[in-house]
Amino acid sequence: MPKHGKKYQEAAKLIDNTNLLEPKEALELVKKTAPAKFDETVEVAVRLGVDPRHADQQIRGAVVLPHGTGRTAKVLVFAKGEKQKEAENAGADYVGAEDMVEKIQGGWLDFDVVVATPDMMGTVGKLGRILGPKGLMPNPKTGTVTFEVEKAVKEIKAGKIEYRVDKAGIIHAPIGKVSFSVEALTDNFNTLLDALIRAKPAAAKGTYLKSITVSSTMGPGIKVNPLKVTK
Repeated sequence: MPKHGKKYQEAAKLIDNTNLLEPKEALELVKKTAPAKFDETVEVAVRLGVDPRHADQQIRGAVVLPHGTGRTAKVLVFAKGEKQKEAENAGADYVGAEDMVEKIQGGWLDFDVVVATPDMMGTVGKLGRILGPKGLMPNPKTGTVTFEVEKAVKEIKAGKIEYRVDKAGIIHAPIGKVSFSVEALTDNFNTLLDALIRAKPAAAKGTYLKSITVSSTMGPGIKVNPLKVTK
């Protein structure tokens, strides 16, 4: 296993993971134990009581964090005509159609989120092998396949994040930066957890929120008491 640096080891000494913390306490500790000189991202990992192998227990969606993520996503929109103008006016970084397909096929990937109007999905489908593995394919469940282009772009720019359960039944998501106040991080945390609780599939049995860990990009994980999460 790789060895952690001195700053990480010093930060880890402040953490007692036999004691599950309330969200606000855990996030205060994340800020104290972030070892890097840059403004680290604060991340949440939630282990859910679901079996992702079953289609009826797949969890995927999106939520707008009230305080954003600390970075502005670059948005690419596939649209034509009036919807193309709407996307440009809403602040999309790149807007196009077949021209963008060719550009991406040529290796260009300088964007974070892709939005497409439903009538453009046949064109976007050509990029499935490129965008799919990177999690960039537009999807109705996350609001990125829509005719409401203005709303979609503005929400993404305001701090909308996507979440998706992985093969191990875990959701990984950013909720801000270490420079955020504890209150802002707590608001974002609660907003994400509320969305996950609402997304609980009917087929999920037993304990749904199995474990929750928060951490900074380079910092140690800090365990949150799932029973203290807002319902």
